[in-house]
Amino acid sequence: MKLTVVGGGSTYTPELIDGIAGRRTSLDVDEIVLVDPDADRLAVVGPFSQRLLDHAGHPAKVRTTSVLEEGVEGASAVLLQLRVGGQSARRSDETFPLVCDCVGQETTGAGGLAKALRTVPVVLDIADRVREIAGEDTWIVNFTNPVGIVTRALLQAGHRAVGLCNVAITFQRWTSALLGLQPDDVKLEHVGLNHLTWERGLIVNGENVLPKLIAEHSEELAEHIGIPGALIRRLGVVPSYYLKYFYEHDEVVAKQKHERPRADVVTEVENELLKIYQDPAVVTKPEALSRRGGAYYSEAAVQLVHSLTSGAAGEEHVVNVRNNGTLPFLPDDAVIEVPAIVDSRGATPLPVKPVEPGFAGLISHVTGYEYLALEAAVHGGRDRVADALLAHPLIGQYSIAEKLADELVAENKDLLPWAKA
Repeated sequence: MKLTVVGGGSTYTPELIDGIAGRRTSLDVDEIVLVDPDADRLAVVGPFSQRLLDHAGHPAKVRTTSVLEEGVEGASAVLLQLRVGGQSARRSDETFPLVCDCVGQETTGAGGLAKALRTVPVVLDIADRVREIAGEDTWIVNFTNPVGIVTRALLQAGHRAVGLCNVAITFQRWTSALLGLQPDDVKLEHVGLNHLTWERGLIVNGENVLPKLIAEHSEELAEHIGIPGALIRRLGVVPSYYLKYFYEHDEVVAKQKHERPRADVVTEVENELLKIYQDPAVVTKPEALSRRGGAYYSEAAVQLVHSLTSGAAGEEHVVNVRNNGTLPFLPDDAVIEVPAIVDSRGATPLPVKPVEPGFAGLISHVTGYEYLALEAAVHGGRDRVADALLAHPLIGQYSIAEKLADELVAENKDLLPWAKA
């Protein structure tokens, strides 16, 4: 099997390779192609990835190319992990909203919209070329943020795509350790949109142990996700750490104004990792990679690709998938993040019990924003940007939306073809 990684020059790619090396029996990969326009990065990440596989005794061979068509021909699955504009664009996403006292974050709020505007046209172009070269049966696994909006763009364009985020698997691994359980013994009742989810159940041997987890570990949970323990106890669920941008918005903004942007931290980590990767004596995943972010992505991605390509019976994964009535208060073509059964035919969402009004309302509100965000990303236009910002629950005021729209377009004019006119 051939697996192609678009954005393969990322310093995070060795995490994925390490996951493949560790699952030799379940994912029968013999060729991995890393595609990236940055030839210098590929020259470092490619050889290190091969050393990881060789050290693990895995027979797969790594190949690198800057030409997408060469990389995807004959691929069974194509993974997308792009960052259009690099860390400098991320730094902008994390800072320009602060001038309006709005959260600065690369996937949420105005920064998330900026990233969607830069990313969706590039991803759709890549996907069209993948379909032309590799064929319509090739699976596209999207890990590119904002995952929900990008995945909906792919599905709306008729691509065979599934979206993947590491939030659910990270929570599963972390909470199972807190409870002294094996991760595979824990199933999540995970519901919402990408980066807007709640864990409403933690099922072990048919029993919901989430109340026990909250009762015994609410303060640890609170510290981990940045939301007060009292709120977790009141809600009776565990929100994802992205919900702090909603539940604690003003406090988060106040902190962000005095903290280094995450982009600066990641840039330093990336430079450190590239130096490590160049050392031919390094044949295992370095500890510094854990500071890069995206914990457990490799496990989730490898398991998902296996389910999509192996022809085996369906396996349960938390993925970003077309709603199709799963959440009856959303349109069928909305993209939601829920547990699904995944096999070679794709992902089928499992039934979800009725969503509480406080969560359903926020999900609906953000879904409305995401529809407008995708319109702006596909068709461009400063006013479409302003409309999407006005619809976002973290913004929602005309004067602020207007100012942020102008800031966003100015910050990203070199990466938005329509903004250059």
